[in-house]
Amino acid sequence: MSEVQCTYRTIRELSTGIFKEKGSKFIALAAPCYSEEEAKQLLDQWRKEHHQSRHLCYAYRLGLDKNIFRANDDGEPNNSAGIPILGQIQSFDLTNILVGVIRYFGGTKLGVGGLVQAYKTAAKESLEVADIIEVEVFSHFEIEFNYDEMPGIMNLLKQRKITISTQRFNEDCYLEINVELNKTHEFEMALKDFKSVVCVNKGMY
Repeated sequence: MSEVQCTYRTIRELSTGIFKEKGSKFIALAAPCYSEEEAKQLLDQWRKEHHQSRHLCYAYRLGLDKNIFRANDDGEPNNSAGIPILGQIQSFDLTNILVGVIRYFGGTKLGVGGLVQAYKTAAKESLEVADIIEVEVFSHFEIEFNYDEMPGIMNLLKQRKITISTQRFNEDCYLEINVELNKTHEFEMALKDFKSVVCVNKGMY
């Protein structure tokens, strides 16, 4: 069985890179991004902000397994823009990220080789200045239990330094908690010592 990936690398906030070649200006925008819908919204926003530009080529990679990705040339010759941008995302080993490169045409054609180099360099510039962070992955649990088991449950959470994000105490006790991914199985086994616990794993984030 393959080892569980417990962290991933992304960027903290928007970063920008600029590359100029023969009058053309390439502005790269790199942003944290967690879904294809969010990528679409960011691209729409960038198009409005740079509505006089000739092209907005982009690439994104999403997910813990880095298996959701796309590269788009936006009218440039095939594989001259999107793939070089994606290559830089891969080179920096990043995920949950969108990189768009806006081109303002300077009147001189660069040729396919020149375009590849320009889009690659602009994307690289934006990632070199980005605040790259390593994010720890957690499992999100909802647990319900009887009041008489509260001391034991709370002690278990304290011992394992598990964060409570939400708590409600009505007829029963309800907690939402976040457990480090590599400690998830151990925690689920420990919960079996409590008879009244109903535990639902809501997935990773």
